[in-house]
Amino acid sequence: MSTSEPRLRIAMQKSGRLSEDTQKLLKLCGLKLNLSDRRLLAHVSNMPIDIMRVRSSDIPGLVMDGVCDLGIVGDNTLEEEELDRQLKGNKSEYIRTTSLDFGGCRFSIAMPEEFEYTGLACLDGLRFATTYPQLLNRFAKANGINVEFCLLKGSVEVAPRVGLADGICDLVSTGATLEANGLKEVAEVFRSKASLIQRADPLCEEKQAILDTLLPRVHGVMKAKESKYIMLHAPKDKIAEVSKLMPGTETPTILPLAERDNMVAVHVVATETFFWETMEQLKALGCHSILVMPIEKMMG
Repeated sequence: MSTSEPRLRIAMQKSGRLSEDTQKLLKLCGLKLNLSDRRLLAHVSNMPIDIMRVRSSDIPGLVMDGVCDLGIVGDNTLEEEELDRQLKGNKSEYIRTTSLDFGGCRFSIAMPEEFEYTGLACLDGLRFATTYPQLLNRFAKANGINVEFCLLKGSVEVAPRVGLADGICDLVSTGATLEANGLKEVAEVFRSKASLIQRADPLCEEKQAILDTLLPRVHGVMKAKESKYIMLHAPKDKIAEVSKLMPGTETPTILPLAERDNMVAVHVVATETFFWETMEQLKALGCHSILVMPIEKMMG
């Protein structure tokens, strides 16, 4: 392969909560990754794609500056960088290509357990330790309160106990870390998931062709995770009632059964949750052999 051949460059988290999910997504999209802990730039062996493995906080800037063509990053990190660049007058354009179904978390204000929280107004004039000051400031302005902040890149939870701040504004998952440090969550500032973003500048023809192949695969993997394949045997005279219970967006496929003139096989892709109650309703209509199976990939 010629080293001059254009290669699509994707930035992803080197290590952390998004790294494993990102690798899984890329592999489900058919990319053969050759990752090593010590290598920050890895080559995909079966497509002209390079993977740059960096800190999450670096990903938005790499895409906005055009160093990388794509990036997979949490919305909290993305919007914090966008707000910060806008404040400084720096380039902040990008395209949010796809919202992904992993990396979910919430960005919340937490106060010492003894603090009497009566509403957002009681936070006016207080000082907060945070890694995301721009998100906090946007929230404060939108709710008509004034806050101060001290910027910390780690160990944010300790700030109130050592007198650095009155409270904190940080990412929360289970709340166990807050509880262990004598804090309680009082207000949600921002809810985040991972996103696939693209640089704002147009890609060259060769890179655009690679992206046009990759994006349908990403969308197919996302759609497959939200869907189930349902198979069952149903009485032929109950097809209309069975179809109404199916949570799919497409018309069910009806197939004859060998030596069973009164029964048919029904197949459908369900894009909504398929509950036990629905299965019980189907059984009450005379259906049997009801199977609900996961889907790995979808296209078209």
